[in-house]
Amino acid sequence: VVLVPVFGVFFGRRPGVKLWCCVAASVVGLYLLCLAGHDSLTLTGGEWQLLGCAFLFSTQILLVDHFSPKLDGIITAFEGGVAHNAVPDRASCTVQVVFMLIFEQPTIEQFRLAAVAIAYCGIMSSGVAYTLQIVGQKALDPTIASLAMCLESVFSALAGWLILGETLSTTELCGCGLMFAAIVASQLPDKKKV
Repeated sequence: VVLVPVFGVFFGRRPGVKLWCCVAASVVGLYLLCLAGHDSLTLTGGEWQLLGCAFLFSTQILLVDHFSPKLDGIITAFEGGVAHNAVPDRASCTVQVVFMLIFEQPTIEQFRLAAVAIAYCGIMSSGVAYTLQIVGQKALDPTIASLAMCLESVFSALAGWLILGETLSTTELCGCGLMFAAIVASQLPDKKKV
């Protein structure tokens, strides 16, 4: 949420005061949802990996913002996911398989049991969701897109609460509400000067 508007400044994007306020509210909400009440706020190996991932996703959002108005969204998603990324995907897949074989002992039965989840992830997440992101982001400010994408943590927490019976504290629920309010506020039209 924070990186997209900051990186956007270097790409000539200047989010207004309202968007910066929405970003700040969303970050506070994310803190309340994910970190409030924890004993330590120090970054461990996993958090550093997530921070690196945030840098990459921020770059992706800004690249989609830059190229999507110039290209057909569906063709861009198909070419980006199939043609242009074929070699990196194969390399990434190869590295992942090597590490899987080193650190785990997979069986054919495990692959069979996970086949539906793997297919769903490949088709729905990589295919459908990525294509919809490119098409939907065509006319959307990248800062608003990053705010909307952060609702993933809100919906996963609420789904866990409603469907799986997980517990959410009042602080975490307030974080969800604050993030959702920030998204709604970012979409409200600016007042026209008379």
